[in-house]
Amino acid sequence: MRRIVLLVLVSVVAWGCASTSADRPLTAVDAYVAALRAGDYTRAYDFMSASYRRGHSREDFVKMMKDSPQEVKQTAERLSADGRKVEVSAKFVYDDLRDELPLVLESGSWRIASDPLEFYPHDTPAHALRSFIRAVELKRYDVLLRFVPNQWRAEMNEAKVKDQFEGDRKEEIARMMRLLTANLDNPIDIEVDKARMPYGDRYEVKFLKEDGIWKIKDPD
Repeated sequence: MRRIVLLVLVSVVAWGCASTSADRPLTAVDAYVAALRAGDYTRAYDFMSASYRRGHSREDFVKMMKDSPQEVKQTAERLSADGRKVEVSAKFVYDDLRDELPLVLESGSWRIASDPLEFYPHDTPAHALRSFIRAVELKRYDVLLRFVPNQWRAEMNEAKVKDQFEGDRKEEIARMMRLLTANLDNPIDIEVDKARMPYGDRYEVKFLKEDGIWKIKDPD
């Protein structure tokens, strides 16, 4: 089912802050800053989005804040600095892959804010995974080569990639792709240039960032 998810983005915020009790973006930001300055990290956690809370427990959030006092102080200062500006945007989420079409509000009208020619983005692990699945579905083996890490790139070509997806393991890989598609909303743990997303009972996608883009190191 198609749905529109509206997001409010604050240009100076290091990460998204939201609360059902905040009727304006800056109200949420100021309340979040006040909680940080008071050391009330339990309260600060309440301003985090539902998607963030699904991947990070309150206990982990509080511990992270307590372990990073200098960063917390600097964040509070940056969020309350002069020249703050609120930018309102939206995401149109569609199809089985829950692809996202970003929009921005300009002069009272909504405009599409993505590159229409970028069919296979891999600027984030989540985008890379969706692009990987789309390329498999469309049998774009030339595109799949973009997701091969550098250490294996020299020994791969379109024919070898095609053989992996249409060879003896075709049915097994088809099941894996269906399972991946069903778990696209799972939290992704990112550590600098590596990321991982557990899915199913025992599987895990591993990502690797090379040359400024995210690649699929191991889909299973």
